[in-house]
Amino acid sequence: MKNITYKTSGVDIAKANIFVDAIKKDMASTMGPSVIRRQGSFGALFALAKGKYKYPVLVSSTDGVGTKLLIAQAIGKHDTVGIDLVAMNVNDILCVGAQPLFFLDYIACGKLDPKVLKDVVKGIAEGCRQSGCGLIGGETAEMPGMYKPEEYDLAGFAVGIVEKAKIIDGSMIKAGDRIIGLPSSGLHSNGYSLARQALCAGLQRKYAKELLAPTRIYAAEVLGLVEKFSVRGIAHMTGGAFYEKLTRILPEGTCAVIDRNSWPMPEIFKIIQEKGKIKDREMFRTFNMGIGMSFVFRPKDIPAVKAYLRKKRIAFYEIGKIVNDPKRKIVI
Repeated sequence: MKNITYKTSGVDIAKANIFVDAIKKDMASTMGPSVIRRQGSFGALFALAKGKYKYPVLVSSTDGVGTKLLIAQAIGKHDTVGIDLVAMNVNDILCVGAQPLFFLDYIACGKLDPKVLKDVVKGIAEGCRQSGCGLIGGETAEMPGMYKPEEYDLAGFAVGIVEKAKIIDGSMIKAGDRIIGLPSSGLHSNGYSLARQALCAGLQRKYAKELLAPTRIYAAEVLGLVEKFSVRGIAHMTGGAFYEKLTRILPEGTCAVIDRNSWPMPEIFKIIQEKGKIKDREMFRTFNMGIGMSFVFRPKDIPAVKAYLRKKRIAFYEIGKIVNDPKRKIVI
């Protein structure tokens, strides 16, 4: 029997080191002065700004991209799923009014393909730049036997910060409040198992542009609104969408009444529903249906909020209102 090595077992450390060196430039493009670089450190270092917060609270999130990766791998387009990875995490921490600080990624693959994974990391770095956070570390794991050679999976971890007194949790939401929705860029990164079942491989290729549109990152919009207005609640419209994510922020006894005709639904959702013969409730429970982030404001603030969004050229829709209802949480 020949002597075996890690390389003959399917893991090439030398190739992995070359890959890490190749992505350092993308990582460096996301790093601000708070990132502390130490050659011998086994952990990523990040310094909090002194005096900026009275009672700083760290906010964290971890998430992946899900089966959207299967479409990216089938099509051979890998430069946008990294943006999705960052967005799924950052958009969650934004919902409490947190400023994103830094991001870590985990890439698992059957066989390290530098060209493919460089595209993935480019997307991650772009997502971090859009979010204003640093890509300060990560892990690339080559795992033959666990994944097929052409397969990879992604997971991410984001940390943000918010002043304790300014945490947004929906507790102040009351009947009469209005709901403003910001458009999504498509499906974002949820519901792809259902979308893939509804659309055959040929249709997935036909609508690849729509299906692989990167998840919109709402950092600038959320932080701008939080700084200027009293935001009562923010919901990231991911898995569970209207029926689970929007209702999560509502106090007991209140209900969101949504006018589904108040925004234009992207065509891709109509195609998925038609091809899959999917009921309305299932669509609004699985997909964002064209609304990526929802905000709850006091009625008196709505004119000023709309004026601000128009001035910033941010598309928006008033999609509903809050009412008292002891039995229902949402009506669409």
